Amino acid sequence: MSEASAPHAADRRELTAAQRNAVAELLRVSPVADELGRRFVRAGHELHLVGGSVRDALLGRLGDDLDFCTDAHPDETLRIIKGWAESIWETGREFGTIGAQRDGLRLEITTFRAESYDQVSRNPVVVYGTSLDEDLKRRDFTINAMAVSLPDHRFTDPHGGLDDLSAKVIRTPSTPGESFGDDPLRMLRAARFAAQLRFAVHPDVHLAMTEMAADLDRITAERIRDEFTKLLCGADPITGLRLLVDTGLAERFLPELTGLKLEIDEHAQHKDVYEHTLTVVENAVSYEEDGCDFILRMAALLHDVGKPATKAVGSDGRVSFHHHEVVGARLTKARMKAMRYPKDVTAQVTALVALHLRFYGYGRGEWTDSAVRRYVADAGDLLPRLHKLTRSDCTTRNRRKAAQLAADYDALEDRIARIAAEEDLARVRPDLDGNAIMELLGVPPGPVVGRAWKHLKEQRLEHGPLDRDAAEAELLRWARAEGLIS
Repeated sequence: MSEASAPHAADRRELTAAQRNAVAELLRVSPVADELGRRFVRAGHELHLVGGSVRDALLGRLGDDLDFCTDAHPDETLRIIKGWAESIWETGREFGTIGAQRDGLRLEITTFRAESYDQVSRNPVVVYGTSLDEDLKRRDFTINAMAVSLPDHRFTDPHGGLDDLSAKVIRTPSTPGESFGDDPLRMLRAARFAAQLRFAVHPDVHLAMTEMAADLDRITAERIRDEFTKLLCGADPITGLRLLVDTGLAERFLPELTGLKLEIDEHAQHKDVYEHTLTVVENAVSYEEDGCDFILRMAALLHDVGKPATKAVGSDGRVSFHHHEVVGARLTKARMKAMRYPKDVTAQVTALVALHLRFYGYGRGEWTDSAVRRYVADAGDLLPRLHKLTRSDCTTRNRRKAAQLAADYDALEDRIARIAAEEDLARVRPDLDGNAIMELLGVPPGPVVGRAWKHLKEQRLEHGPLDRDAAEAELLRWARAEGLIS
């Protein structure tokens, strides 16, 4: 590969290593990429591996999804790959993109673009470009504005992306104001790449993000949601979250996060809720076992959002946040709905926020077996995540207190395991089902059956499993008390 601009002398060794990574990665996919490149050349067109694919190749982490750009328009691209690709899709055709699959690789081939926004609309106006340089200039960041031509592997880097990749900095090909003016979502994407790649944002980019944060209001909730989800699932979400707050971007779509920066009282009677929250997120990440658990991370991020609204200072100067988990759950549900998260995801995160304080008090010995059953029943399938969230929420610097909380939760988990071994805690249900209730009471399906079922479940939670005779006796006792039978 020949570089468009020579690297600084101090970077030569590192950049050479990066290029070696790229060569190794490209050799893995080159049979398919080069073959595709030759097909385009024979048809009189250009083809270039571009964007994130080149960036990831240089980082030694190229996946199976490859991005290409070409001067061929979609109809011509279809003609070139028809009969060669194992499958073809046209879902991105309106943006000039044709998708294909070959030998386990997913390929997206996009016509050169020179798209721009009219500064009012929420979607890009796609205009086909005429050159690779024009296409690279309109891309979001310099690290995504490099290309490898196929099949000759010529390297193009007109904006110094290789230097920025080495320096681990996020910079725009054009001025940040021009870039973010075209697509304000790029501001959020800068924070996302900072979180995913552990890169720093260039000071000029940071300044533009701060000055233009309000422009994010032009972007649809769905696009913001998708970028934010990727940010929170990044390798270093804390860096990305701090950027959102520091630049004012969070205030545009997640003001509850900024709101956690409570004014510390002069006697410092409570911890910094914002910093505590970031630590809880960091702790939650450490408990993950297999990749990003978005539901756990989001619950960690929002678990204390009810504190600003519930903050109170007593006559003794002590600060309290009574019922902040209830208020927090309500705020969480509303915010995630506004961000267009699926109902099931919203429900799970909301439930975790509502339950995150339930454990506190266990160490005082107040919990009966009934309380443990209710804890498990209320958490349901979320119990493993609730364990992790509760442990993550312990951020005290007092080692003795931290050790005691950890020991208390160990004891609770041991107690749950003991009771689970004796009872079916995974499915706490009444000892009689609906059919048995209707048969014993002689009633048809309806509200009475539901009320009876709920009563028997309460008995199951309070006293544990009942045998058949005891369950029937309890049902009849309840029915008499309700005036249903004599």
